Amino acid sequence: MRFDGIHHVTCITADAPANVDFYTRVLGLRLVKKTVNQDDPTVYHLFYADEDGSAGSDITFFEYPNARPGQAGDGMVHTVVWRVGSPEALEFWANRLGAEGHEVEADGESLRFANPEGLQHELVVSHVADEPLVAHHPEIPREVALWGFEGVRAYGRASDDFLTALGFEQEEGRWDTRAETRGGWIEYAEAPHVAGVGGAGTVHHVAWASKMEDQEAWHDRVLEAGGNPTQIIDRFWFRSIYFREPAGVLFEIATLGPGFTTDEDPEHLGEKLILPPAFEHLRERVEPVLTPLPDPRAGWAKR
Repeated sequence: MRFDGIHHVTCITADAPANVDFYTRVLGLRLVKKTVNQDDPTVYHLFYADEDGSAGSDITFFEYPNARPGQAGDGMVHTVVWRVGSPEALEFWANRLGAEGHEVEADGESLRFANPEGLQHELVVSHVADEPLVAHHPEIPREVALWGFEGVRAYGRASDDFLTALGFEQEEGRWDTRAETRGGWIEYAEAPHVAGVGGAGTVHHVAWASKMEDQEAWHDRVLEAGGNPTQIIDRFWFRSIYFREPAGVLFEIATLGPGFTTDEDPEHLGEKLILPPAFEHLRERVEPVLTPLPDPRAGWAKR
């Protein structure tokens, strides 16, 4: 068994309206699910992805209003790495982000920038045959759009034995995993001499993709490798296992399905607050405390 690359990356924001604006209007992703944190249903869990809400393109955010700014440190993911299709795409993004007031740093076939809360992102030119995972956007041509995740960068010292037991292979300093549909990687580096602090602009966890039928076997494998996995948790749109790898990074193993169209028409993903059936009884209590959010596509001409 090997993971099908990254399933999703979950982060923290203090400002959901600004978060929606940046990831949908500026980066051109689609808001594919507007729901709540199932471990704390008084706060949003927002999911942005490609047009179909595919695993492999899905960056998600818990909103904790007025949360203090965070700082990535030891045992934390510090950069989310995305694929694009060409050097011309990097030039497009340098111009677009610059026009929006974001500082960019170009370095060969990569471009680095931060979101408004300081979360680091990197765009790299893709050299793999994985299917591009693209969202529609009226200002962003398909050929220069984001293509889904390439990998993540983390602070800490990798455990060779543990990552090997989970099917990762070391390649050019990165730990790579690839199965039937996609591949992805995590790369570790020495942490800065400051303590990591969770908060706005930080990554909460990285999730790796698995087949539904392999989830029990993955739970056992993590246990045998010396990890301390949770039981399999039903998140309705996927099944999840959580554990910290030896460097301290919080990993999730999430299934490829059932998916976000289980309870919404594909044409109308993300337009309204959706609660999993087990949380629907909380709607009258949680809806009034959540920040009102617009449908990012409400003003678009019909596609």
